[in-house]
Amino acid sequence: MTICTKGQEYSFGEVINGVIELSKLGSIVRDCWLKLLIHFKFIELDEYVVLPDHLHGIINIFGDIDKGLINQTPTNHDWIMTKDSQVTLGKVIRHFKAKSSKTIHDAGYPNFQWQRNYYEHIIRDEHELSEIRKYIISNPYDWVSENKKL
Repeated sequence: MTICTKGQEYSFGEVINGVIELSKLGSIVRDCWLKLLIHFKFIELDEYVVLPDHLHGIINIFGDIDKGLINQTPTNHDWIMTKDSQVTLGKVIRHFKAKSSKTIHDAGYPNFQWQRNYYEHIIRDEHELSEIRKYIISNPYDWVSENKKL
């Protein structure tokens, strides 16, 4: 999946010689991404990269969670509540965007926004997984050749 900043604003750092140097906001995004494992026991995080204006990541969703009437996922002081307990990528991304936005705003950046929605792709087999992993890992190296603003 890919999540972009609103207007593709460069908020998360810059790429220098193929390596992303994260800004304070970029570090917050990385930390919120990794904390998904605390809040969602039914996912595994695979390769990911935070770039100046977006995040690429692979999330493996597995198993079932509580079959109660509502799914309540703690986010420290906040709760995400839905009527459907089915595991979905949308719920994970909604949590991530909300938590990272709140943390960024609380850090003194009240104008930060994510682009509405996100891009997703279902990985169908090991070959495709391998190719997407390579794409994510090489993305910082390819940043300049893709004619990005630095």
